[in-house]
Amino acid sequence: MTSLPDLALPLLKALPPEAAHRAGIMALRLYPARAPKPDPASLRVKLWGKNFPNPVGLAAGFDKHAEVPDAMLALGFGFVEIGTVTPLPQAGNPKPRMFRLAEDRAVINRLGFNSEGLEAVAARLKARRAKTGILGANLGKNRDSRDAIADYVSGVKALAPLADYLTVNVSSPNTPGLRDLQKKAVLVALIAALKEARAEVARRKPPPLLLKIAPDLSPAEREGIAEAALESAIDGIIVSNTTLARPKDLKSRKSGESGGLSGRPLFAPSTSLLAEMHKLTGGRIPLVGVGGIASGADAYAKIRAGASLVQLYTALAYEGFGLVSRIKNELAELLKRDGFKRVADAVGKDVT
Repeated sequence: MTSLPDLALPLLKALPPEAAHRAGIMALRLYPARAPKPDPASLRVKLWGKNFPNPVGLAAGFDKHAEVPDAMLALGFGFVEIGTVTPLPQAGNPKPRMFRLAEDRAVINRLGFNSEGLEAVAARLKARRAKTGILGANLGKNRDSRDAIADYVSGVKALAPLADYLTVNVSSPNTPGLRDLQKKAVLVALIAALKEARAEVARRKPPPLLLKIAPDLSPAEREGIAEAALESAIDGIIVSNTTLARPKDLKSRKSGESGGLSGRPLFAPSTSLLAEMHKLTGGRIPLVGVGGIASGADAYAKIRAGASLVQLYTALAYEGFGLVSRIKNELAELLKRDGFKRVADAVGKDVT
């Protein structure tokens, strides 16, 4: 059955991208959050002591302010990641700051961590405490902050008791200096501080701590991140954020806009990086594959490249929310075709 948000998709496409996104969120707030149809047993994933009904998650950036996580879970996602959330509210960069590249099935954004802040998001998460479904929270720093580590510590202390996992976003290209936090020495110090903060507020059930990295990394930077992740015993790595690169074959006239590029052009480089991180970490750290997923075959390629879970966002703007069910059905068929009884059996099979 076509969902309310999908019925509005043609209208949303006629609006400017950010206005369409806001209208979509408003439509989802009207969507009755019914329990989704059970997924095939082959799609279940057990990770970090949590039972994911399927490995297909909603990436951060769609529900920045935690307004509709339960509606998204009702649409069939196996988990939802809200944010990025900054400690204090901030408006982000000047508009316009989102651009559709329809011919390329892509989006460029330079939102700059527009956020309602930790207090507003924490209040919404407290209000849904009785709800089921796996929810992650993506944490960022304020643009003008003089102490990045303190900002992330604030995020951990506020949301660790309210989320099933936390993501440290040090890879957005739209906050000046943010990607410098991916340097090995800085990462080790950051992760240590966040683990300490997590222990203070969530001793009994500390949520897993994940790191989201950029695709635009040198070989040395990739090795440094892998070393930092292993030394710090981080719980997982999300590969990857948007890219500053502009492939030469982009067709859209909007391709020259500044900001992070997501969608179809990001699929190949992010999947290549995913496989490399799987190899560099020896498969010892769970990975989440993000970037350009628009089909079950795309999700399966990420899994075979080393991902235990996957996330998507941009493709929803072009395909609608029915895409979630299609991806799950296709993925179940591909696992069956290749003789895998569960997702975990296929993880990293293409990495040599």
